[in-house]
Amino acid sequence: MKLTILGCYAATPRTLTNPTSQVLEIKNRLFLIDCGEGTQVQLRKNKIKFSKINHIFISHLHGDHLYGLIGTISTFSLLGRTTDLHIYGPKGIKELILLQLKLTESWTTYDLFFHELESKESEVIFEDKRVIVRTIPLKHRVYTNGYLFQEKPDERKLNVEAVQSYDIHVAYYQKIKNGSDITLDNGTVVENHKLTFDPPPSKSYAFCSDTVYNEAVIPIIQNTDVLYHESTFLESEAPLALKTLHSTAKEAAAIALKANVKQLILGHYSTRYDGIERFKEEAETVFPNVLLADDGLSFEL
Repeated sequence: MKLTILGCYAATPRTLTNPTSQVLEIKNRLFLIDCGEGTQVQLRKNKIKFSKINHIFISHLHGDHLYGLIGTISTFSLLGRTTDLHIYGPKGIKELILLQLKLTESWTTYDLFFHELESKESEVIFEDKRVIVRTIPLKHRVYTNGYLFQEKPDERKLNVEAVQSYDIHVAYYQKIKNGSDITLDNGTVVENHKLTFDPPPSKSYAFCSDTVYNEAVIPIIQNTDVLYHESTFLESEAPLALKTLHSTAKEAAAIALKANVKQLILGHYSTRYDGIERFKEEAETVFPNVLLADDGLSFEL
């Protein structure tokens, strides 16, 4: 599992910083999460193939998380894309995008599928054989969701020596890897754990976009491997964070601690600060395993 940060700063783009956008590679799938201005330029800089992105998840309809989407959609067409593109986001995102396509007469060369979200409860919005994605309802000035990405467990690993010792025919190997016990010709039942090894643990990644401190997310992200949590402000601006429904670095760390996540990544920094190291310093007073997102950084999770 690999996370590439395309942009992780709040509000407006600057010469050397970009608003929120990131790519999660999980089980050989690429998911684009939020799409602030400059996203397609950052995709090129980070050598991420446009054609591999089939699912885009938008947290909320604020410009620093959305204004790069129409450009990205249009560029996909200019590149001759024919593969379907699925977009997940708050109700209204379909109207917003289709109006821009209509007025610019720039209809796509591929089919667009919109999955508009309204529920204030966590729900599964994507699932295939390898990955499941559910929403993380957040509290912000507009309807907002984070997203939890979870790998599905791999099939069990065959213990070849054990299988051969029981003289089990190869025709049963897949059934064994799927977790089944085996009944031998003499009626003896061989339990699956004697014939297989556990697969590697499944990984999980939680993206918590703009939100005030909100303990309601804790049960949803409990024991997640990696949590990205917005940290717009330092503790000195805690009243401003509350007023604007954002979080401080310390508050992000408190969520990570209470949810028992393994790793916390901070992002969505206000551009009022000269640097971002103080975000890490403040968060580490609460939670030990803290990393700082920054544009162009990749994390092997």
